[in-house]
Amino acid sequence: MSKPTVLVLCTGNSARSQMAEAFLRKYVGDHYDIYSAGMEPKEDVHPLAVQVMGEIGIDISGQKTKDVARFLGRLPVNHLLIVCSRANQTCPRIWPGAFTRTYLPFDDPAAAEGTEEQKLGVFRRVRDELDKAMHDWKPQFGKPASSANA
Repeated sequence: MSKPTVLVLCTGNSARSQMAEAFLRKYVGDHYDIYSAGMEPKEDVHPLAVQVMGEIGIDISGQKTKDVARFLGRLPVNHLLIVCSRANQTCPRIWPGAFTRTYLPFDDPAAAEGTEEQKLGVFRRVRDELDKAMHDWKPQFGKPASSANA
């Protein structure tokens, strides 16, 4: 029997959704197939995302950015988890087959300014926020997927 699918969406698929995907694989990967994608994916996973995840023993260096079109209509996504406000605005309101649509926004660490150490601080903060949220995440049933947490 196949596992339900979770798709984590953000705009660039270079930091937040990649980290969230890794945490969900760690915490619920036995129960779900987990993917991430972007509405406007960047060329590569952000190197500071790779670095801060590596600091806690999670290697995302082999992950690639992916366009949401790769999944829409091609993969039965049971749970859509949107981790940025821009993607929430541009993502289709109705996703074929989705049981839940959860909007759980986080700051964009890739937009951080300042010194390298200041940027790392933002990446670490967002990583830690994502860690806790993905550890605690459970699909919220009972609301139509087209409007849940929208």
